[in-house]
Amino acid sequence: MPASFDEIEIGQVVSLGAAAVDPEMIETFIRGFTPGWTADRGAPDAMVYAIWARLDAVAHTDWPQTKRLGVDALRWVRNPPAGELLRGRMTIMAKDPVGEGKGIVIAQHDLLDEAGRLVFSCLTRSVFAR
Repeated sequence: MPASFDEIEIGQVVSLGAAAVDPEMIETFIRGFTPGWTADRGAPDAMVYAIWARLDAVAHTDWPQTKRLGVDALRWVRNPPAGELLRGRMTIMAKDPVGEGKGIVIAQHDLLDEAGRLVFSCLTRSVFAR
């Protein structure tokens, strides 16, 4: 990721890394957060969101992002089975400078399975330092 807002380009694609859907984690998540869900249905939607949120949080620690303003247009397409490796990516959709010190970046985030199929997507609005 570029060092500042001004270096970010619309259309730029950034890797968010990868994470496996751990079978034990599915069981633990179901017990704690999604009663009635069964592991044979794959990772529950809330767990898929949590996997994306973790990948995003780790990836943006080195970015000039100072604040997340919103996460919108959440879309769950499938529930990945235990053992599936998910890859995250972010595509810059728009950016708008706000004064001399910061700007807002709108990005689409996707989680893809091993076959490249969409599992989850969302739009984010974030403040980046200039």
